[in-house]
Amino acid sequence: MPENLQKRLSVSAAGSEQELLNLFRSRKADAMRLFYERYAGFLTAVCTRYITDADSAKDVLQEALISIYGAIYKFSYRGEGSLKAWASRIVVNTALKSLRQHGKLSFVEDLPDVCEDEETPQLQRLPAKVLHGFIRELPDGYRTVFNLFVFEKKSHKEIASLLGIKENSSASQYFRARAQLEKQIKQYLKEHE
Repeated sequence: MPENLQKRLSVSAAGSEQELLNLFRSRKADAMRLFYERYAGFLTAVCTRYITDADSAKDVLQEALISIYGAIYKFSYRGEGSLKAWASRIVVNTALKSLRQHGKLSFVEDLPDVCEDEETPQLQRLPAKVLHGFIRELPDGYRTVFNLFVFEKKSHKEIASLLGIKENSSASQYFRARAQLEKQIKQYLKEHE
């Protein structure tokens, strides 16, 4: 590799998203590698919030990366962070598609309203890895709605539309997921204090 390109690429690895996009638009072969090195860890974490089986998560991530690489030339840059957010949405949509295709999403319709527990455990005392593990243990439907609501900032109306369920079912799934998580968190904190 020419020295000036290697220098440019190493600067871009720590540089802006705009620089990375410029490498793609210049059709530089290492642009994909740099994108992967920069975002693979984050996108894997996004993927594993939805897909708990390690092999399936790798397959979904690979499919998402293919979609990202194929569409990146059409991506409209909107400022630092927009590329990461765009790639994250593709991973989430690919994961949801996979869950639907494999019949992993099951929802109970018309669940009774669930009241929020006023006492929420102190999350700052809980290691992030433990919380991530608790989320991964949720049933597929609970986990999917919880992730879409909490991490993707979707409304219950948007979630219902995405998943083909009723809006109140989305809310019920979320509150049940939250109740299950709160129970696990309280138990963990009780055992580790």
